[in-house]
Amino acid sequence: MQITPINVARSVQPMLSVIVHTEEEFDWNQPFDRNATTVSHMRHIDRIQEIFDNFHIVPTYVCDYSIANQKEGYLPLRQFAAEGRALIGAHLHPWVTPPLTEELSRRNSYPGNLPLELERAKFVTLTERITENFGVRPTVYLAGRYGNGPNSARILEELGYEVDASVNVPMDFSRDGGPDYSSHTNHPFWFGEKRRLLGLCYSGDFLGWLPAGRAALHRISTLPALEKAHIPGILARLGALDRIGLTPEGYTNQEMRWLTKSLVEDGFRVLVFYFHSPSVAPGFTPYVRNSADLEAFLTNCRDYFKFFMEDIGGVAKTPLQIKDLLAS
Repeated sequence: MQITPINVARSVQPMLSVIVHTEEEFDWNQPFDRNATTVSHMRHIDRIQEIFDNFHIVPTYVCDYSIANQKEGYLPLRQFAAEGRALIGAHLHPWVTPPLTEELSRRNSYPGNLPLELERAKFVTLTERITENFGVRPTVYLAGRYGNGPNSARILEELGYEVDASVNVPMDFSRDGGPDYSSHTNHPFWFGEKRRLLGLCYSGDFLGWLPAGRAALHRISTLPALEKAHIPGILARLGALDRIGLTPEGYTNQEMRWLTKSLVEDGFRVLVFYFHSPSVAPGFTPYVRNSADLEAFLTNCRDYFKFFMEDIGGVAKTPLQIKDLLAS
């Protein structure tokens, strides 16, 4: 996929877009299961929506098939969207999205690895189910497991999508059969052959006092033998090299602030904050196992938004608002 990076002027106010991976509950440490489709955590989605409302943030809930296919999943969000408090997008988890004809495997959990016709068929199923049950056609997309492939842009164009948010900087999923974003920048970008699609990147970077070439150094440090010796953790504790993402899942508020200040100082003006919807209730993700974890998660979100709006002087924007701004 050929892309055209967008260098936003430093004079532009920093913008934050919040994207929620809105999906079913499943054990992240177990093989993929087509029957793991419960969405009981959605009874508690107001816990995070209240925080968004307090900071005048309109989040984008990118919904997968399990959410869009069950009233317990889509009804709360449909109300938020109708009230202008949320935007609804699409999130393709191929292992639970019909047609369910592919072999269950880690490689096939990245939708971009599927044959063109099967990826398109799942795309259509998900898009139509969201349109039917939410009353709005999604135009913002996130590939499951950030797994876009060689045919994904073509399908996005065919189905009328406007924004893709599948690039997760600086993650490398290639050992698992997925894409490698470790050398990708945090700049938004234009792509697509038939229409102008906006690509948004999940904000992340390699930070620390080690010199340039951090992506390569991190790749070396995570080789099986070195990772077994806990080299990545040692480098992080020394402040030498750490991979940080703009998410409250697995990162502290201090780390997210460090990342944000670094990106803004380097001239980046579009940041994307993200997490998974099951984290709004204990026991469904590795990051929120109990009530104490939940309180820490919510506080982390609240404190970061306050920091971004007040200390950074930023503003919240939806992906579609960002596209309109960049296009103008």
